[in-house]
Amino acid sequence: MSKKKKVRVELRKNREKPPRENDLTRDFRENDGTADDAQSGERVRAKGSLSRYRTVTTDGEDGTPAVSADECVRGRVLRVHGLASVVETDDGRVFRCAVRRLLKSLVTDERSVVTTGDVVWLRPAAGVVSSQSSVVSEDEDAEQLTTDNSPLATTQEGMIERVEPRRGVLTRASRRREHVIVANVDQLLIVMSLVQPDLKPHLIDRYLAAAQKGELKAVLALNKADLTDAVDLQPTIGLYAQLGIPVILCSARTGYGIDRLREQLRGRSTVFSGQSGVGKSSLLNAVQPGLALAVKSVSEVNQKGRHTTTYSQLIKLNFGGWVVDTPGVRQLQLWDSRPEEMEGYFPEFRPYVPLCAFPDCTHTHEKGCAVKDAVARRHITARRYHSYLGLFNGTEAE
Repeated sequence: MSKKKKVRVELRKNREKPPRENDLTRDFRENDGTADDAQSGERVRAKGSLSRYRTVTTDGEDGTPAVSADECVRGRVLRVHGLASVVETDDGRVFRCAVRRLLKSLVTDERSVVTTGDVVWLRPAAGVVSSQSSVVSEDEDAEQLTTDNSPLATTQEGMIERVEPRRGVLTRASRRREHVIVANVDQLLIVMSLVQPDLKPHLIDRYLAAAQKGELKAVLALNKADLTDAVDLQPTIGLYAQLGIPVILCSARTGYGIDRLREQLRGRSTVFSGQSGVGKSSLLNAVQPGLALAVKSVSEVNQKGRHTTTYSQLIKLNFGGWVVDTPGVRQLQLWDSRPEEMEGYFPEFRPYVPLCAFPDCTHTHEKGCAVKDAVARRHITARRYHSYLGLFNGTEAE
């Protein structure tokens, strides 16, 4: 670890600002113009709204507390379920952990402090406890975990003290906050079904933008190939192949394309993401028999998938590599992206952007826009341009 130093970090405010009194004039008039009993002073800034800071010992500028290698062990988060996180340490032990209160108090836009795939440092509990007992810790930041008979139960428990900086993340906007779906992965496998539910090209384009933003290699897997004619898929496959995106045509039911998919996963950390019902868990069961992940059929009423996977989990593959099975995503909106950045997520725009009449052209309404001219000449597909407009305007696509 690097040299430790003390820094001031900002914490979340633990109080709401009280409402300001707005009836002072009325009270003054009701008292016949006398101000003897009027309030003599008023806070301009409520004490509860003051910024909260704390000095912590850290290894860098991120404000993450430093830890001792003698007291803590390094591990990776396998899954997060409620307040509990399951962590596998480098030596193979599995801990059921809570998160230190200081980490949860740091100011952040993230919906959750810890996510699947995070590299963390945890402090084991004072003693080995059974899965049916509560956490025993002498630290004042320890939080009692609920007891249950879920698969999260382990024979050892601990406290997450530090989260290492992330790389390779898949994230989205959720209720005006950042939802980090998974961290520290190499590639994103975009799983789409050709039928039941139908293929959604605009959602694929959003995933490609999210992969580029999160520095992930994108791979497209088109599942349920046994239910449609492959000839009709050539325009779609050719479009993404020209963009440098590997496209795997596969079927979890018949096993078609599973060998190629297995080779794409070998030796890499991959996150499976897509709509509910496209067959993410079914493909994983086919790639590695014996996983026995729960699956459900598509609803016969609306032909939409039904949520089966309820939380992301990191799974180790027997032939090398890791995969993350994630819950179905029906909407995907990029987090912390400005409209002027969207053209960078469309590689086919790059040859035409310098030819636009205006250097700050948004490619939406301007005259002399080379990108719009390329769309009119069918050098850029109208569907991809429509996806760009949706991202530029900030609209959500299902």
